[in-house]
Amino acid sequence: MARVLIAGCGYVGEAAANAFHERGWDVEGWTATEESAAKLSDRPYAVRSVDVTDWDAVSGSAGEFDVVVHCVSSRGGDEEQYRRLYFEGAANLLNAFPRSTLIFTSSTSVYAQTDQSVVDENSLAEPRHAKGKILRATENHVLASGGMVVRLGGIHGPLRSFFLTRFLKGVAVREENDRLINHVHGDDIVGALLLLADRRRDCRGEIFNVVADQPIKTSAAFEWLSLRLKKSPPATGGEARLRKRGDSNKRVSNRKLRALGWEPRYPTFERAMTESILPSFGF
Repeated sequence: MARVLIAGCGYVGEAAANAFHERGWDVEGWTATEESAAKLSDRPYAVRSVDVTDWDAVSGSAGEFDVVVHCVSSRGGDEEQYRRLYFEGAANLLNAFPRSTLIFTSSTSVYAQTDQSVVDENSLAEPRHAKGKILRATENHVLASGGMVVRLGGIHGPLRSFFLTRFLKGVAVREENDRLINHVHGDDIVGALLLLADRRRDCRGEIFNVVADQPIKTSAAFEWLSLRLKKSPPATGGEARLRKRGDSNKRVSNRKLRALGWEPRYPTFERAMTESILPSFGF
């Protein structure tokens, strides 16, 4: 039986661990705290608290895994937190599990393009912000070690949506510098991880974008929500604030992942909202 370690059982990691178990994998999950591990104590697979930034903790938990998925969350941490969780965490996992294939969940924010151009895995990825540079350094280390990198779009899914939450709270603002947003549903991320784990021998050292088929402009997202929920649209504000991973404006292509056989269940913002996210919020 193939074994997988999910290092980071948060929003995506927990769903991935559940899905791998359902597919017949032998699963072990790691959380950042004992409290988080306790909340998952009823899962049909082992879950324990291991800090990926602590070499002694990681090396002391070493075992044999076919795949290790690094999907910890920074929870809005600063640059030092990013460096420790992502770069040092990945390095610890690579050193502790040298025979495993590591899949690192990165971000499409590493593409700094602002001209609404189409970007794919061969496009320039030179983020100007410090956190993006840390992600790129981590990506390069993982790829050089024969691992895989998945660059995720903005994650949304049941009970998780930046746009919907701000819209319902009445704090959403339509920015004058309208941007394209590349979303991906949590279920589709899980589907990508399952596929790449199965195809690991063919995909080592590769990067894959994981996004929906179509991006959406911020103004269009708020307009759609306004019509759907019969609420007034947000007012137009000024220039966007500097985001935690920088500002960009591009169309991210998922053609490479689709060519492997991946097909998103939620290919558009509207479908994800209609079939999954709005029902989870009671609409």
